[in-house]
Amino acid sequence: MKLSRQRFLRLAATVAACPFVSRLALAETYPTRPVRLIVGFAAGGAPDIQARLIGDWLSSRLGQPFVVENRTGAGSNIATETVVQAPGDGYTLLLASLANAVNATLYEKLSYNFMRDTVPVAPISRDPNVMVVVPSFPAKTVPEFIAYAKANPGKINMASPGVGSSPHMAGELFKFMTGVQMTHVAYRGSPPALTDLLAGQVQVYFAPISATIEYIKAGKLRALAVTTAKRAEALPDIPTLGEFVPGYEASAFYGISAPKATPADIVTKLNGEINAGLTDPKLKARFADLGSSLFPGSPADFGRLVAEETEKWGKVVKFAGIKPE
Repeated sequence: MKLSRQRFLRLAATVAACPFVSRLALAETYPTRPVRLIVGFAAGGAPDIQARLIGDWLSSRLGQPFVVENRTGAGSNIATETVVQAPGDGYTLLLASLANAVNATLYEKLSYNFMRDTVPVAPISRDPNVMVVVPSFPAKTVPEFIAYAKANPGKINMASPGVGSSPHMAGELFKFMTGVQMTHVAYRGSPPALTDLLAGQVQVYFAPISATIEYIKAGKLRALAVTTAKRAEALPDIPTLGEFVPGYEASAFYGISAPKATPADIVTKLNGEINAGLTDPKLKARFADLGSSLFPGSPADFGRLVAEETEKWGKVVKFAGIKPE
């Protein structure tokens, strides 16, 4: 039986529309089961808390649990590998961070290329660090600190919670831009770094605000400057490093990424829900408690941020000759 030309064209149009219809249906029904949100850091820290805040929001909005899984180790590479190797179906997501930008240069042989093997879903926040010393330290301002460091080369120990961490990179950028010499002392997390700073075993820490703000308010630590381009809402009276070192800017960032094959419609749906959360007053207040500056945006915005940060920190890693632990 011959098909009329008109009927043939209608049939062809219907067939051609099937992939679009199936993708649309997938996005409309997603998610139909729990979603894993992989975090490359230990429970209880700022990255973990951010992931759980976003996960709880998405769970309430989309009707399925967004379950945080902590996969620590290798500077968050284990977590990233878990996501890169997962099916691109929207059911495995990554809390992406500054570590992903740094690791691209820090590790010579990775099993993945972050920019190639993941898709950006949404940015969440840019988190400032704060340059802190104990009150007995002789410098009370950033210019005084620089002068003291240059007069005492190599005598200042700089704490960090690990090689390639945001505090470490903030300190290395400071060294790069000022020419001061400081000895990096890496700890296994922020608590032991703070313990030794308070005891005077190390002299400076470019610390997360969330980990130090109570010590600053209690007068147990002196905040010299925050690392972001603008003053932090949590510490409005503390100047930025850029006010003394023109062009200086360093901050942690967090966002959501997914395996590269994740359907665009699912990415769009997740992006919309995350951005809705970042404007919710209750959720905004929770992030403010962490000292976070929220950064709503599109997948493309997050992709540009990751690309810019990868290029920026690649230069610092090479300049400082940083090697993984």
